[in-house]
Amino acid sequence: MDPIYFICLMLLGAFGGFAAGLLGIGGGMILVPFMIMLFPMIGIPEAHMVHTAIATSMATILFTSMSSMRAHHRKGAIRWDIVAVLAPGIIVGGLLSGGAVFSFIDPAWLALVFACFVAYSATKMMWGKPPVAGRGMPSKAVTALVGGAIGFVSGLVGAGGGFLSVPFMVRSNIPMHNAVATSAALGFFIALANSTGYIASGLAVDTGISGMVGYIHIPTLLAIVVVSMLTAPVGARVAHLLPVKTLKRVFALLLFGLAFYMLYQAISAFNA
Repeated sequence: MDPIYFICLMLLGAFGGFAAGLLGIGGGMILVPFMIMLFPMIGIPEAHMVHTAIATSMATILFTSMSSMRAHHRKGAIRWDIVAVLAPGIIVGGLLSGGAVFSFIDPAWLALVFACFVAYSATKMMWGKPPVAGRGMPSKAVTALVGGAIGFVSGLVGAGGGFLSVPFMVRSNIPMHNAVATSAALGFFIALANSTGYIASGLAVDTGISGMVGYIHIPTLLAIVVVSMLTAPVGARVAHLLPVKTLKRVFALLLFGLAFYMLYQAISAFNA
């Protein structure tokens, strides 16, 4: 394959891993748009670009989440009690999304869903009202249902769930740094469930692309993971040094940029 492609992937992996540790978003929401930009270099057909990018980016989160999770755990920032309630629902939602729904959705609609949810999350993070004083996490049953929704939606957009789980926890008066750290831990369960689903559903589709396991492109996965696992802990350390307002603004601005790019991709696909 083109060596320039792999150099670009390593740079992307470094940036995505850093963002995963910094923002608790698993890096997937950053990787998907850039993968779509790079895939023409290795001849991936347009009809399979969105599905392959989403599935491959989700698979990278299996590795980056472990790396950033360890760094956050050392800081004592992860709320494992919240992880224990959200994780079962996340696994069920992820398996349903990646294994049963993902392969049937048109790429243009996938891009549009990606853009809409990212823009919504950015808006809430940038301009959302402060959480009501005294509000805590909802009941365990409601929290588990929210976990299912996070796992399902994350599977459609190839992200680690931070764009939903971080605002959900902040709304419940979980401090931002704890929400980011907890989201990094949740990313592992999201990636595990959805990647399993992507492999199962993708095996039934003949993409004609070499190096594929289901919908996951293994060479791309490995090139990104090698570097991102080194930079994710760096991002996690920086997250504990930045003030909360700065962290929120960085998170929101990054999501806005990605949302606009994927909206452009969706419109282009619908007009094709």
